[in-house]
Amino acid sequence: MSGTTVSPVPTVRGAHGRGFWLIAYAFAVMMAFSAAPTPLYVLYQQRDGFGPFMVTAVFAVYAAGVVLSVFGGGHVSDWLGRRRVLVWALVISMTSGVLFFLPGLPALLAGRFLSGVGVGLLTATATAYLMELHLAHRPGANRRRADLVATAANIGGIGLGPLLAGLLAEFVPYPLIVPFVVFEILLGIALLGVLAAPETVSRRDVPWRPQRVSVPAGDRGRYVAACLTAFASFAIFGLFTSLAPGFLAGVLGERSHAIAGLVTFSVFAAGVAGQLAMLRLSLRAALSTGFATLAAGLCMLIAGIWLPAFALFIAGGLLTGVGAGAAFKGAVATTLTLAEPHARGEALAGLFLVGYLGLALPVLGLGLAAQRLDSRAAVLCFAAGLMVLLVAAARPLFRVSRPRRG
Repeated sequence: MSGTTVSPVPTVRGAHGRGFWLIAYAFAVMMAFSAAPTPLYVLYQQRDGFGPFMVTAVFAVYAAGVVLSVFGGGHVSDWLGRRRVLVWALVISMTSGVLFFLPGLPALLAGRFLSGVGVGLLTATATAYLMELHLAHRPGANRRRADLVATAANIGGIGLGPLLAGLLAEFVPYPLIVPFVVFEILLGIALLGVLAAPETVSRRDVPWRPQRVSVPAGDRGRYVAACLTAFASFAIFGLFTSLAPGFLAGVLGERSHAIAGLVTFSVFAAGVAGQLAMLRLSLRAALSTGFATLAAGLCMLIAGIWLPAFALFIAGGLLTGVGAGAAFKGAVATTLTLAEPHARGEALAGLFLVGYLGLALPVLGLGLAAQRLDSRAAVLCFAAGLMVLLVAAARPLFRVSRPRRG
C-alpha cells in the first residue's frame, strides 16, 4: 500500500515536468511550421507564375501577421491563461495549414498571414509558459534550463521546418501537399499535448488593451542601438527564410529542395549555437564576437554569390547565423539592463517590434531592388545597409557592458 502512495506535491511537480516538454514540443512544431514554405517558394513561383518580389510580399504578409498578433494578443495569456492562448495559436496555425492545400496566390497570402498571427500569439506565451512550468517542477532552480529550451524551440524550430519540408518536397510526390499534411499531423499532436499540460495562470477578468511599448528613459541611445541590432539580426534570418532558396537556384544553380531546406536549417542551427556559445561571456565580449562574426559572414556571403561559390555561400550563411544569434542575445540582455523591472516587458515589446520590422522591410526592399538591379548587386546593397546599421549600433552598445567588466 505504501508503494502506491504519492504525495500531492511530487504529483503536481511531475505534471509540470511533463507539461514542460509538451509545451516545448508545441513551441518547436509551430515555429517549424511557420518556416516550412521556405524551400517551396520556387515551386509556388512555377505554379502561380510570380517573381521574386511577390515572394518577399508573401513573406511581408507573414511578418505583418506576427506584428499585429504580438501587439494585439501576445500578452493576453497573462490574464486568460497560457494554455488557452496556445490552443488558439495552434488552431489558427492548423487553419493556415488548410489554406496551403488550396491553389492560387490569394490562398498562399492568407495562409501566411494566419501563420504569422499564430506565431504572434505563440512566442511570448510559450516562453513564459516554459519558465513557469520549469519553476513549478523545480522550485528554487534558476531559469537557464527554461531559457535554453525556449531558444532551441524558437530558433531551432524555424530551422527544422524548412529542412523537413525540403526533404519531403525532394523525395515524395505532391511536394506542395505532403509537407502540410505532415505538419497538420504534428500540429494536431501538439494540440493534444497542450490540452494535457497543466495551467500556470489563474484566469482574471481584465479589459483588453494592446501591448504597450516603453522606451527606457535612462539611456535611449543604447536602447536604440539594441533595437538596430535586433533589426539587423532579424533581417539576416528573413533573408534565409524568403529569398535564399531563389538565390541557390537562380545564381548558384542548386535546385534541390532538400539542399534549400538544409541551408536554411543550418543558418538557424548556427543561430542557436551562437546564443549558447555566448552564455559564459560578458555582455561586451558577446556583442563584440557577435558583431565581428556577423560582419565576416556577410562578406563571405557576398563573395559566395558574386564568384559564385556554393561553399563560400554556405560558410557565410553559417557565420551570419552565429553572429545574428549572438548579437540578438546581446540586444535582449542590453534591453533588460536598461529597463526598469516593472517596464521590462514593454521595453522588450519595442525591441521585438523593431526586430519584426527587420524581418520584413529589408527583404521587401531587396525584392524591389532585384526588379531593377542584378540580384547579386541587390544582395550587395542589402549587406552594405546591414553593415551601416551594425557600425551605428556598435559604439553605444559596447559602452553598456563597461561597468560590468571585472
